[in-house]
Amino acid sequence: MRRTAALGAAGTLVTGTLLAGAIAATPATAGEHHKGASPESRGVQTAAARAAKTGIDWQDCPADWGLKTPVQCGYVTVPVDYAKPDGRTIKIAVDRALSTGDKKERQGSLLYNPGGPGGSGMKFPTRITTKNPLWTKVAKAYDFVGFDPRGVGHSAPISCIDPQEFVKAPKADPVPDSEADKLAQRKLAKEYADGCAERSGDLLPYMTTANTVRDLDVIRAALGEKKLNFLGVSYGTYMGAVYATLFPDHVRRMIVDSVVNPSREKIWYQANLDQDLAFETRWGDWKKWVAKNDATYHIGDTDEKVQAAWEKLRATAKKNPIGGVVGPAELTGFFQSAPYYDSSWASTAEAWRAYLAGDEKPLIENAGPDMNDKAGNVASENSNAVYTAVECTDAKWPTSWQKWDRDNTRIHQQAPFMTWSNAWMNLPCATWSAKQQRPVDVKTGKGLPNVLIVQSARDAATPYEGAVELHQRLKGSRLITERDAGSHGVTGLVNPCINERVDTYLLTGKTDAADVTCAPHATPEPGKPAAKAAHNGSTDLPVAP
Repeated sequence: MRRTAALGAAGTLVTGTLLAGAIAATPATAGEHHKGASPESRGVQTAAARAAKTGIDWQDCPADWGLKTPVQCGYVTVPVDYAKPDGRTIKIAVDRALSTGDKKERQGSLLYNPGGPGGSGMKFPTRITTKNPLWTKVAKAYDFVGFDPRGVGHSAPISCIDPQEFVKAPKADPVPDSEADKLAQRKLAKEYADGCAERSGDLLPYMTTANTVRDLDVIRAALGEKKLNFLGVSYGTYMGAVYATLFPDHVRRMIVDSVVNPSREKIWYQANLDQDLAFETRWGDWKKWVAKNDATYHIGDTDEKVQAAWEKLRATAKKNPIGGVVGPAELTGFFQSAPYYDSSWASTAEAWRAYLAGDEKPLIENAGPDMNDKAGNVASENSNAVYTAVECTDAKWPTSWQKWDRDNTRIHQQAPFMTWSNAWMNLPCATWSAKQQRPVDVKTGKGLPNVLIVQSARDAATPYEGAVELHQRLKGSRLITERDAGSHGVTGLVNPCINERVDTYLLTGKTDAADVTCAPHATPEPGKPAAKAAHNGSTDLPVAP
């Protein structure tokens, strides 16, 4: 799941052509489309038929989109409400880079979602144009297709608050000292929910994962594809799981990486509480690494000393915000990047080291807002608005403040690093104006091929149990576990044990006969921004029962 800056606190900052020789695709006739189908099921079939007929008018991307040729851009028209396919519509922005292989090598389009809710996939085609070494083999077979999901970026963007107000700092310390502090945060959350209704209320009832997945099927049809090839990371895994449930016979190849637990009981309130505990575990991993490399960072030579230094930093920033803009909320938002991605371990520690050595600039630049970056602030606010809208509308949330208070007070005692900041970020869902839906019951449907699941064992944002749950629900799926690792988004890391299996699956459809456990990618080196390779331990290990 993706995080952006919260309200009174801080959240985690973290984002075609036909198959060779194939007949042009027509809308599928199964999936959601079965006897006694719902109006939404019939609506998506209608929208897909229109999109297949219309196609996509590919053009050079608008200059301000930051996507240079040979990447091409276009739009796909979808209904706001799939129960009313002849009603109001919006346009979904898509882009692509053509495959690099010859006609015999080409296998169609590979669509991508990086997570969120609220993440844009529009940078995905640049993996071809920049010749990303992890993707050169797959690039010979597929056009890489990205898109902005409904409500995001260039796809009828929604908003809940003025972007400059949204990023203004310092915000209140997310960890409350009193009932008055909690009341103030509750007031901010209610105001944010009301702002969403005021600024974007016409779209809020339709900002659901199910509708985003229906949009994905319409994009598939517009690309001329009979079946979907999809790579989803983080929240993108939930999109994939829901797509596999609603459109099982439309799937050709699907990889889900860093998995959201699809259980109806987890979406979304419990999933966020689970996340708090997982973040605490991964925060502990980073503290141990910082302590091990105390000769470089001089923060503390035990994880207990690193924790004490963190608490001192928070207390100092609470009393006198660093640079006037970095308080505990902003610190939490910045430091959460380390539990998210171990590629951030060294850079986060280095900013902290510089601060302790008397240089506040790196901490201010990384943790504080840039009020002059108006376009970036618009994007941040939009991303947070979509995150909130989708999670709040997807499922019913507790409306009792007593329950929120009791649960988060309990979890905070075990996981103080981010529990309260996460709570305030999600609290608008307690007073949400749009009707809250019931999540899709994720399961295997007729015609679903093998799905490849990839997960690190110590992932903070999407705990490992989610991958196990999805694996159990999708029959025939294969699970690749990266043991003793916790980076979020495994398919983007150098680990031959994983990279080779991803290539094999996308190129041939083949998976291992059984689940596989891979050794971790290389541990980050101190003083360097990220480890670039996993030279050791890429051999397969048996999966524990």
